[in-house]
Amino acid sequence: MTLRKRTSLLFLLDSFIVLFSIYIGYFFLHPYVHIWKNEVLLISAITIFVAHHTFAFLFGLYRKLWTYASIGELKSIVKAVTFTIVVVSLVQYAIGKDIYIRALALTWMLHIIMIGGSRLSWRYFRSYIIKKSESEAIRTMIVGAGAAGSMVARQLLQNPETGMKPVLFVDDDRTKSGLEIYGIKVVGGTKRIPDFVKDNQIEKVIIAIPSLNKREMAEISRLCIHTGVKTQTIPRIEDLMTGKITVNDIRDVRIEDLLGREEVELDLRAIRDKIQEKTILVTGAGGSIGSEICRQISGFNPRKILLLGHGENSIYQIDRELSQKVSEEIEIIPIIADVQDRSRIFDIVSNYKPDVIYHAAAHKHVPLMELNPFESVKNNIFGTKNVAEAADTFGVGHFVLVSSDKAVNPPNVMGATKRFAEMIIQNLAQESQTKFAAVRFGNVLGSRGSVVPLFKEQIRKGGPVTVTDSRMTRYFMTIPEASRLVIQAGTFASKGEIFVLDMGEPVKIVDLAKNLIKLTGYGEEEIEIKYSGIRPGEKLFEELLNEDELQTKLIFPKIHIGRATPIGKVEMEYVLSKLMDMSGDELKEILVAIANRKNVKSIMAQEVVS
Repeated sequence: MTLRKRTSLLFLLDSFIVLFSIYIGYFFLHPYVHIWKNEVLLISAITIFVAHHTFAFLFGLYRKLWTYASIGELKSIVKAVTFTIVVVSLVQYAIGKDIYIRALALTWMLHIIMIGGSRLSWRYFRSYIIKKSESEAIRTMIVGAGAAGSMVARQLLQNPETGMKPVLFVDDDRTKSGLEIYGIKVVGGTKRIPDFVKDNQIEKVIIAIPSLNKREMAEISRLCIHTGVKTQTIPRIEDLMTGKITVNDIRDVRIEDLLGREEVELDLRAIRDKIQEKTILVTGAGGSIGSEICRQISGFNPRKILLLGHGENSIYQIDRELSQKVSEEIEIIPIIADVQDRSRIFDIVSNYKPDVIYHAAAHKHVPLMELNPFESVKNNIFGTKNVAEAADTFGVGHFVLVSSDKAVNPPNVMGATKRFAEMIIQNLAQESQTKFAAVRFGNVLGSRGSVVPLFKEQIRKGGPVTVTDSRMTRYFMTIPEASRLVIQAGTFASKGEIFVLDMGEPVKIVDLAKNLIKLTGYGEEEIEIKYSGIRPGEKLFEELLNEDELQTKLIFPKIHIGRATPIGKVEMEYVLSKLMDMSGDELKEILVAIANRKNVKSIMAQEVVS
């Protein structure tokens, strides 16, 4: 129903109520007095009619959504009716020097009862008549009986079309245990969630405690999803309370919620000093990490962001996104270029003269690079060399290489090329005015090529979910967290440091698969997990630093600094000059050997390179 139609309907309803109340009030007190024959009473009736509608508009009685009528709306009705009666009293006194106190009091009471009843009856009708039968509604348990949980319960009760029926609150606050909120019982505590789900035939759980830290959220989320029921969580309570979002915006618990990783606190001043009013070049800007770095740095008001990438569509997407979101004062410049094209890269750096370069362009897929080793070398080694040397040549202030935990003791080409790329910037850093650094981290949840999108697709198709080995573990972090720490680590760049991000505890890939299956509402018996075997170049366990590289001291929360030692400059140049003339097997052998700190001269003596 449109606002005009609803306002007209309420106006007519109130008109009837006002006239009826006037008639009934005077009928009970003065049954033999005819209003239309008494000048004072007739003027009073007209005044009540006009005054009521005037105050009804002033107090918004025709604009309120009475589906959600509550104490606040009742107060508005009382104010409108009271002011109306006050005006009528003044008119009566002005005309007849007398006030019909009893008649006006009765009229006041009838107005409130009838107008309030007409509004609240719609809420009752909607809540209890127009709703799904209890047999169809999803039995829902709300974890958290505070302000957020109460808000969720209220909105679910007022919106039966959601198909959810709140039947139980769970809260660790003992003072609330046994109480009821909106007729819903509160029980404690969260450790007993599996029992409550089973005993109350719960079909869905909503976690409604926005004050939880990441670790607490992860613990409760795991308890909920292991019950096998669909688990969701709420938005921020300030948004829910202000009406910016509703229960319709309740989202599913995501796999990153189970990591239990706290949000990283950045040194915003240090980052702003490096980025504000500066020209920033991001290579691989269309990729998962590169695009997120662009999003993050756009919040620090750079002068220009250069989006460099080889994929036309991905660069178009991030260019379009940033152009719509960032200030007009920030110039977004999309650049289609290949980091392997040395002259093109030098031209770009020479023309735009960036102050900071984040080098995220790389081939990262281990099994694919085993089959295409020369592409890995061209992109990861020579591409990095081109961008880094351009930075050195044209005096770029800071250069940050986005590296990988796969650069540690790599048995594969991809990891070896990433370690070699680290060595390139380490050597350059010794004599350059540019401050070089590399940042290592593990797998990124949701990035292109990661296991999470693959698992989701397999689950969507009904399985099986393919896991290489039941023992395989990996470090994980979210795309935003990885990008923020890359930016933060860049503020510490000086002489080719290898910064290592604190990835928390490694996660078993099979546990990740099981959690994703449960998060999508399936049981392990419904979606098969199939072990496919370790693929070429893969390791069972990843590392972030070699034992001799590890420095346990943090230079910043979640950021370590390593002591990775490169090979000499002369040896590196010699290896680089020979790489593209080798066979695929020779290429892998020498790169893996160098990455694992074997003596290059002895390798050469064995004529691995000849």
